[in-house]
Amino acid sequence: MIKKITGAGAAGGFTPHQQLEELKAYIREKGSMAVAFSGGVDSTFLLKVAHDVLGDDCVAVTGRSCTFPEREAREAAGFCRREGIRQIVVESGEMEDEDFVHNPLNRCYICKHTLFTRIKETAASEGFRYVAEASNMDDNGDYRPGLQAVAELEVLSPLRHCGLYKQTIRGLSKELGLPTWDKPAMACLSSRFVYGEDITPEKLAMVDQAEQFLMDAGFQTCRVRIHGNDHFLARVEVPAARISELFQGGFNEEMEKKFREIGFSYVTMDARGFRTGSMNEIISAAKKAAEMAGQAEEITE
Repeated sequence: MIKKITGAGAAGGFTPHQQLEELKAYIREKGSMAVAFSGGVDSTFLLKVAHDVLGDDCVAVTGRSCTFPEREAREAAGFCRREGIRQIVVESGEMEDEDFVHNPLNRCYICKHTLFTRIKETAASEGFRYVAEASNMDDNGDYRPGLQAVAELEVLSPLRHCGLYKQTIRGLSKELGLPTWDKPAMACLSSRFVYGEDITPEKLAMVDQAEQFLMDAGFQTCRVRIHGNDHFLARVEVPAARISELFQGGFNEEMEKKFREIGFSYVTMDARGFRTGSMNEIISAAKKAAEMAGQAEEITE
Protein backbone atom coordinates (compact mmCIF):
# COMPACT_ATOMS: atom_id res chain seq x y z
CA MET A 1 0.00 0.00 0.00
CA ILE A 2 1.29 3.49 -0.86
CA LYS A 3 1.85 5.66 2.18
CA LYS A 4 -0.21 8.80 2.50
CA ILE A 5 2.64 11.30 2.60
CA THR A 6 2.33 14.95 1.74
CA GLY A 7 5.00 17.47 0.81
CA ALA A 8 8.02 17.16 -1.45
CA GLY A 9 10.94 16.39 0.81
CA ALA A 10 11.33 14.38 4.01
CA ALA A 11 7.55 14.13 4.26
CA GLY A 12 5.39 12.48 6.88
CA GLY A 13 8.14 12.64 9.49
CA PHE A 14 10.48 10.35 7.54
CA THR A 15 13.97 11.53 6.67
CA PRO A 16 15.34 10.79 3.19
CA HIS A 17 17.72 8.21 4.66
CA GLN A 18 14.90 6.47 6.48
CA GLN A 19 12.98 6.30 3.22
CA LEU A 20 16.06 4.92 1.49
CA GLU A 21 16.41 2.19 4.11
CA GLU A 22 12.73 1.37 3.74
CA LEU A 23 13.21 1.13 -0.03
CA LYS A 24 16.13 -1.25 0.43
CA ALA A 25 14.11 -3.41 2.81
CA TYR A 26 11.18 -3.52 0.37
CA ILE A 27 13.47 -4.59 -2.48
CA ARG A 28 15.33 -7.14 -0.32
CA GLU A 29 12.02 -8.74 0.59
CA LYS A 30 11.26 -9.40 -3.09
CA GLY A 31 14.43 -11.45 -3.59
CA SER A 32 14.84 -10.79 -7.30
CA MET A 33 13.71 -7.99 -9.56
CA ALA A 34 13.73 -6.83 -13.18
CA VAL A 35 13.81 -3.04 -13.28
CA ALA A 36 12.28 -1.18 -16.24
CA PHE A 37 15.21 1.10 -16.98
CA SER A 38 15.07 4.18 -19.21
CA GLY A 39 18.16 6.00 -17.95
CA GLY A 40 16.21 8.86 -16.36
CA VAL A 41 16.58 10.22 -12.83
CA ASP A 42 14.07 7.89 -11.19
CA SER A 43 14.83 4.61 -12.95
CA THR A 44 18.58 5.12 -12.53
CA PHE A 45 18.12 5.64 -8.79
CA LEU A 46 15.83 2.61 -8.47
CA LEU A 47 18.16 0.40 -10.49
CA LYS A 48 21.21 1.46 -8.49
CA VAL A 49 19.54 0.74 -5.15
CA ALA A 50 18.06 -2.55 -6.39
CA HIS A 51 21.42 -3.73 -7.73
CA ASP A 52 23.20 -2.71 -4.53
CA VAL A 53 20.71 -4.80 -2.56
CA LEU A 54 20.19 -7.77 -4.88
CA GLY A 55 23.37 -7.98 -6.94
CA ASP A 56 22.98 -10.41 -9.82
CA ASP A 57 19.38 -11.04 -8.77
CA CYS A 58 18.63 -7.64 -10.32
CA VAL A 59 18.52 -7.02 -14.04
CA ALA A 60 17.81 -3.88 -16.08
CA VAL A 61 15.32 -4.19 -18.93
CA THR A 62 15.24 -1.31 -21.40
CA GLY A 63 12.65 -0.78 -24.12
CA ARG A 64 14.02 0.23 -27.51
CA SER A 65 11.84 2.34 -29.79
CA CYS A 66 11.92 5.33 -32.11
CA THR A 67 9.76 7.10 -29.51
CA PHE A 68 12.84 7.42 -27.28
CA PRO A 69 15.90 9.50 -28.20
CA GLU A 70 18.98 7.52 -29.18
CA ARG A 71 21.07 9.56 -26.73
CA GLU A 72 18.96 8.18 -23.87
CA ALA A 73 19.57 4.61 -25.02
CA ARG A 74 23.33 5.24 -25.16
CA GLU A 75 23.36 6.78 -21.68
CA ALA A 76 21.35 3.89 -20.23
CA ALA A 77 23.69 1.31 -21.75
CA GLY A 78 26.74 3.23 -20.54
CA PHE A 79 25.45 3.36 -16.97
CA CYS A 80 24.87 -0.40 -16.88
CA ARG A 81 28.36 -1.07 -18.21
CA ARG A 82 30.00 1.19 -15.64
CA GLU A 83 28.00 -0.30 -12.76
CA GLY A 84 28.38 -3.91 -13.89
CA ILE A 85 24.62 -4.35 -14.18
CA ARG A 86 23.23 -6.82 -16.67
CA GLN A 87 20.98 -5.08 -19.20
CA ILE A 88 18.45 -6.68 -21.52
CA VAL A 89 17.10 -4.58 -24.40
CA VAL A 90 13.66 -5.41 -25.80
CA GLU A 91 11.69 -3.89 -28.65
CA SER A 92 8.90 -1.97 -26.94
CA GLY A 93 6.52 -2.49 -29.87
CA GLU A 94 4.08 0.39 -29.39
CA MET A 95 4.54 1.62 -32.99
CA GLU A 96 3.10 -1.70 -34.16
CA ASP A 97 -0.23 -0.79 -32.57
CA GLU A 98 -2.48 1.35 -34.79
CA ASP A 99 -4.36 2.64 -31.76
CA PHE A 100 -1.12 4.07 -30.38
CA VAL A 101 -0.13 5.57 -33.74
CA HIS A 102 -3.44 7.47 -33.90
CA ASN A 103 -2.49 9.08 -30.59
CA PRO A 104 -5.69 8.95 -28.47
CA LEU A 105 -5.94 10.46 -24.98
CA ASN A 106 -4.97 7.09 -23.47
CA ARG A 107 -1.85 6.83 -25.65
CA CYS A 108 0.37 6.45 -22.59
CA TYR A 109 -1.75 3.56 -21.34
CA ILE A 110 -1.40 1.72 -24.65
CA CYS A 111 2.36 2.30 -24.70
CA LYS A 112 2.96 1.24 -21.10
CA HIS A 113 0.71 -1.80 -21.38
CA THR A 114 2.60 -3.00 -24.45
CA LEU A 115 6.02 -2.26 -22.97
CA PHE A 116 5.42 -3.78 -19.55
CA THR A 117 3.79 -6.86 -21.06
CA ARG A 118 7.01 -7.48 -22.99
CA ILE A 119 9.20 -6.71 -20.00
CA LYS A 120 7.19 -9.12 -17.83
CA GLU A 121 7.52 -11.85 -20.46
CA THR A 122 11.26 -11.25 -20.67
CA ALA A 123 11.65 -11.19 -16.89
CA ALA A 124 9.71 -14.45 -16.50
CA SER A 125 11.82 -16.18 -19.15
CA GLU A 126 14.95 -15.07 -17.29
CA GLY A 127 13.68 -16.30 -13.94
CA PHE A 128 12.74 -12.97 -12.36
CA ARG A 129 9.45 -13.03 -10.48
CA TYR A 130 8.95 -9.28 -10.05
CA VAL A 131 9.04 -6.33 -12.45
CA ALA A 132 9.45 -2.83 -11.02
CA GLU A 133 9.06 0.62 -12.54
CA ALA A 134 10.19 4.00 -11.26
CA SER A 135 7.23 6.36 -11.01
CA ASN A 136 7.36 8.55 -7.90
CA MET A 137 4.86 10.41 -5.74
CA ASP A 138 4.92 13.49 -7.98
CA ASP A 139 3.51 11.35 -10.80
CA ASN A 140 0.26 10.96 -8.89
CA GLY A 141 -0.72 14.57 -9.59
CA ASP A 142 -0.63 14.71 -13.40
CA TYR A 143 -2.64 12.96 -16.12
CA ARG A 144 -0.83 9.59 -16.11
CA PRO A 145 -2.91 6.87 -17.81
CA GLY A 146 0.25 4.75 -17.93
CA LEU A 147 -0.14 4.11 -14.20
CA GLN A 148 -3.36 2.26 -14.97
CA ALA A 149 -1.36 -0.22 -17.05
CA VAL A 150 1.16 -0.52 -14.21
CA ALA A 151 -1.65 -1.44 -11.82
CA GLU A 152 -3.37 -3.85 -14.21
CA LEU A 153 -0.16 -5.77 -14.91
CA GLU A 154 0.82 -5.81 -11.23
CA VAL A 155 4.12 -4.08 -11.86
CA LEU A 156 5.74 -2.88 -8.65
CA SER A 157 6.28 0.84 -8.01
CA PRO A 158 8.82 0.84 -5.15
CA LEU A 159 9.44 4.59 -5.13
CA ARG A 160 5.76 5.39 -4.76
CA HIS A 161 5.36 2.58 -2.25
CA CYS A 162 7.99 4.24 -0.05
CA GLY A 163 6.55 7.74 -0.54
CA LEU A 164 9.53 9.16 -2.43
CA TYR A 165 9.18 12.47 -4.26
CA LYS A 166 11.40 13.70 -7.06
CA GLN A 167 13.21 16.22 -4.87
CA THR A 168 14.24 13.50 -2.40
CA ILE A 169 15.26 11.15 -5.20
CA ARG A 170 17.54 13.81 -6.68
CA GLY A 171 19.12 14.46 -3.28
CA LEU A 172 19.75 10.78 -2.58
CA SER A 173 21.02 10.28 -6.13
CA LYS A 174 23.59 13.02 -5.54
CA GLU A 175 24.76 11.34 -2.34
CA LEU A 176 25.10 8.05 -4.22
CA GLY A 177 27.23 9.76 -6.87
CA LEU A 178 24.76 9.11 -9.67
CA PRO A 179 25.35 11.28 -12.77
CA THR A 180 21.60 11.66 -13.26
CA TRP A 181 20.94 13.51 -9.98
CA ASP A 182 20.50 16.84 -11.80
CA LYS A 183 19.43 15.47 -15.17
CA PRO A 184 16.45 17.34 -16.70
CA ALA A 185 13.11 15.55 -16.74
CA MET A 186 12.66 13.39 -19.80
CA ALA A 187 9.61 11.81 -21.42
CA CYS A 188 9.14 9.76 -24.57
CA LEU A 189 9.04 11.75 -27.80
CA SER A 190 5.38 10.85 -28.40
CA SER A 191 4.50 13.28 -25.58
CA ARG A 192 5.42 16.12 -27.97
CA PHE A 193 2.41 15.34 -30.20
CA VAL A 194 -1.05 16.85 -30.08
CA TYR A 195 -3.59 14.20 -29.08
CA GLY A 196 -5.35 12.94 -32.22
CA GLU A 197 -2.47 13.71 -34.59
CA ASP A 198 -0.70 10.60 -35.91
CA ILE A 199 2.67 9.59 -34.50
CA THR A 200 5.10 8.53 -37.23
CA PRO A 201 8.80 7.58 -37.24
CA GLU A 202 9.50 10.57 -39.49
CA LYS A 203 7.91 13.11 -37.15
CA LEU A 204 9.55 11.48 -34.12
CA ALA A 205 12.93 11.88 -35.82
CA MET A 206 12.17 15.56 -36.51
CA VAL A 207 11.43 16.23 -32.85
CA ASP A 208 14.50 14.30 -31.73
CA GLN A 209 16.81 16.25 -34.07
CA ALA A 210 15.28 19.60 -33.12
CA GLU A 211 15.64 18.97 -29.40
CA GLN A 212 19.19 17.73 -29.85
CA PHE A 213 20.00 21.00 -31.65
CA LEU A 214 18.69 22.98 -28.67
CA MET A 215 20.56 20.79 -26.18
CA ASP A 216 23.80 21.20 -28.11
CA ALA A 217 23.22 24.96 -27.89
CA GLY A 218 23.03 24.75 -24.09
CA PHE A 219 19.27 24.37 -23.54
CA GLN A 220 19.39 21.08 -21.64
CA THR A 221 15.82 21.57 -20.45
CA CYS A 222 13.64 21.97 -23.53
CA ARG A 223 10.75 20.55 -25.51
CA VAL A 224 9.87 20.85 -29.18
CA ARG A 225 6.13 20.23 -29.51
CA ILE A 226 5.00 19.31 -33.03
CA HIS A 227 1.67 20.46 -34.49
CA GLY A 228 0.10 19.50 -37.82
CA ASN A 229 -0.12 16.49 -40.10
CA ASP A 230 0.97 18.23 -43.33
CA HIS A 231 2.71 21.56 -42.67
CA PHE A 232 4.52 21.07 -39.37
CA LEU A 233 4.81 23.74 -36.71
CA ALA A 234 7.47 23.49 -33.99
CA ARG A 235 6.45 25.02 -30.65
CA VAL A 236 9.64 25.51 -28.67
CA GLU A 237 9.61 25.39 -24.87
CA VAL A 238 12.64 26.43 -22.79
CA PRO A 239 12.62 27.67 -19.16
CA ALA A 240 10.80 31.01 -18.96
CA ALA A 241 13.89 32.74 -17.57
CA ARG A 242 15.85 31.75 -20.69
CA ILE A 243 13.34 32.63 -23.40
CA SER A 244 15.15 35.87 -24.21
CA GLU A 245 18.30 33.86 -25.03
CA LEU A 246 16.52 32.40 -28.04
CA PHE A 247 16.63 35.86 -29.61
CA GLN A 248 20.20 36.80 -28.77
CA GLY A 249 23.07 36.84 -31.24
CA GLY A 250 20.90 35.75 -34.12
CA PHE A 251 20.22 32.36 -32.54
CA ASN A 252 16.53 32.51 -33.51
CA GLU A 253 17.50 32.79 -37.17
CA GLU A 254 19.94 29.90 -36.84
CA MET A 255 17.28 27.85 -35.08
CA GLU A 256 14.64 28.55 -37.73
CA LYS A 257 17.07 27.60 -40.51
CA LYS A 258 17.96 24.35 -38.78
CA PHE A 259 14.35 23.46 -38.02
CA ARG A 260 13.36 24.09 -41.64
CA GLU A 261 16.15 21.77 -42.76
CA ILE A 262 14.78 19.15 -40.40
CA GLY A 263 11.31 19.50 -41.99
CA PHE A 264 9.33 22.07 -40.00
CA SER A 265 7.42 24.70 -41.97
CA TYR A 266 6.99 27.09 -39.03
CA VAL A 267 8.84 27.73 -35.77
CA THR A 268 7.29 29.47 -32.78
CA MET A 269 8.13 29.98 -29.10
CA ASP A 270 5.79 29.21 -26.20
CA ALA A 271 5.56 32.41 -24.14
CA ARG A 272 4.82 30.44 -20.95
CA GLY A 273 8.10 28.56 -21.18
CA PHE A 274 8.89 24.93 -20.44
CA ARG A 275 6.46 22.93 -18.33
CA THR A 276 6.08 19.20 -18.02
CA GLY A 277 2.99 17.77 -19.69
CA SER A 278 1.90 20.94 -21.45
CA MET A 279 -0.01 18.86 -24.00
CA ASN A 280 -2.24 17.67 -21.15
CA GLU A 281 -3.50 21.23 -20.70
CA ILE A 282 -5.69 20.58 -23.73
CA ILE A 283 -7.38 17.79 -21.80
CA SER A 284 -8.17 20.11 -18.89
CA ALA A 285 -9.52 22.74 -21.25
CA ALA A 286 -11.68 20.16 -23.00
CA LYS A 287 -13.06 18.92 -19.69
CA LYS A 288 -13.90 22.46 -18.61
CA ALA A 289 -15.62 23.15 -21.92
CA ALA A 290 -17.65 19.95 -21.58
CA GLU A 291 -18.63 20.85 -18.04
CA MET A 292 -19.71 24.34 -19.12
CA ALA A 293 -21.69 22.90 -22.01
CA GLY A 294 -23.43 20.54 -19.61
CA GLN A 295 -24.27 23.36 -17.23
CA ALA A 296 -25.66 25.48 -20.08
CA GLU A 297 -27.83 22.56 -21.16
CA GLU A 298 -29.20 22.23 -17.63
CA ILE A 299 -30.06 25.96 -17.58
CA THR A 300 -31.93 25.80 -20.89
CA GLU A 301 -33.87 22.79 -19.73
